[in-house]
Amino acid sequence: MAKVLLEMKSITKTFPGVKALDNVNLRVEEGEIHALVGENGAGKSTLMNVLSGIYPFGTYEGDIVYDGEVCEFHKIKDSEKKGIVIIHQELALIPYMTIGENMFLGNEQGKKYNIDWNKTYAEADKYLAMVGLTESSKTLIKDIGTGKQQLVEIAKALAKHAKLLILDEPTSSLNETDSRALLDLMKKLKSEGMTMIIISHKLNEVSYVADHITVVRDGSTIETLDAKTDDISEARIIKGMVGREITDRFPKRHDCEIGDVMMEVKNWTVFHPEFSERKVVDDVSINVRKGEVVGIYGLMGAGRTELAMSIFGRSYGIGISGSLILKGEELTLKNPRQAIKAGIAYVTEDRKGNGLVLSNSIKVNTSLANLDALSSGSFIDKDKEYLVAEEYVQKLKTKTPSVEQLVGNLSGGNQQKVLLAKWMFADPDVLILDEPTRGIDVGAKYEIYCIINDLAKAGKSVIMISSELPEVIGMSDRIYIMNQAKIVGEMKASDATQENIMACIVKSGSEA
Repeated sequence: MAKVLLEMKSITKTFPGVKALDNVNLRVEEGEIHALVGENGAGKSTLMNVLSGIYPFGTYEGDIVYDGEVCEFHKIKDSEKKGIVIIHQELALIPYMTIGENMFLGNEQGKKYNIDWNKTYAEADKYLAMVGLTESSKTLIKDIGTGKQQLVEIAKALAKHAKLLILDEPTSSLNETDSRALLDLMKKLKSEGMTMIIISHKLNEVSYVADHITVVRDGSTIETLDAKTDDISEARIIKGMVGREITDRFPKRHDCEIGDVMMEVKNWTVFHPEFSERKVVDDVSINVRKGEVVGIYGLMGAGRTELAMSIFGRSYGIGISGSLILKGEELTLKNPRQAIKAGIAYVTEDRKGNGLVLSNSIKVNTSLANLDALSSGSFIDKDKEYLVAEEYVQKLKTKTPSVEQLVGNLSGGNQQKVLLAKWMFADPDVLILDEPTRGIDVGAKYEIYCIINDLAKAGKSVIMISSELPEVIGMSDRIYIMNQAKIVGEMKASDATQENIMACIVKSGSEA
């Protein structure tokens, strides 16, 4: 029988007005990959923050038994001394520092006031080799892709002599190739004796990599499934997560009349803001009609986000050329404010960094993009602002005790709803949604899909960028395929399959 490395017993954690964890139990065996799954707000990340000492001993009830010893972690350094290392969804790397500097930041090699740089980079190179990275540890973080940055985080954890590695949504920003490489690395580390806990909404990845799967719902432990003996299909896991079976992953869209072209982009070219000779969007032409959902799919680095942001008031890129035609009129939009005024909204893929003010309330965030509708002169009508926020909380079924709740205290799915509410209140004609369901669970995704369908039914034009092929096919009327900064294909969703979309990308790459 396998040794139990970690037991979390009867963990209860309460925030003002919310019981985030209610008598949760978790048991992890040594040398296994244990998946923790549940809807947004179920308590997964809260449980891991308790384990790692981010929520210190005394702020929760229950016991943590690690390697046979009852532990009281007062800060994250305490858990790291025991070999428990957490890698968060938002990577904690500094772009303009080298890989080696990042890996040993706070864990410097040498004496207190005299860092041994030779040792730093030699040690960093050793751990990079363990995760399969061939880059020099003297390379700047900004010069490597997101997939490699995730591997740097794992190498950094290994350098801390991790025995239990916690990975929170490790593949949420990765393409399929990088995701599979990361999962295979996890399997390799397991074969070498590492114990891991993975939090993920990508249930196909959970089924691929996990030995046991613990399901958490509404702050309580529901069940733990054994990959060897239990059904761990996506449908079975979803049933545990949401308490019911979801037969249709994508809602049907009814009574949507697709009308005339609302927005057209012609021969659109954009150059990188720092590397001015590099095209990030190359002679792209697309259009979207009234009441239509147009999907844009491409692998990481294809230019999708660069295209979207440059359309939205030239908020990305330099040397932009081409035509932007909205409702039959050619426009030159010099900044996001002009784009919003013209009727274009951009829902960023980075809701925490660029989309929301986490330290402000739902009420304030909802009104940010359309303050003119609430103001008289230089004064904002606070009562009206409150009523607007209440209306969108009800309309989008946002789970919150109050519109005065800080957005930073909401789950990822509910944060996404606030971000959508912000732009819906601006009442645009065209909504560009960049990865609208990234990092949120199956139930919350379905609710976001319903919102998108309602927007199309109301006559809005929706452009949806997604890295998830089933999502693009399931939600779009038409799909544009991007590769290497160009549009390399267009097809009706009814004609699209994952195979022929990927074949389109592969073919365009071989012709380049």
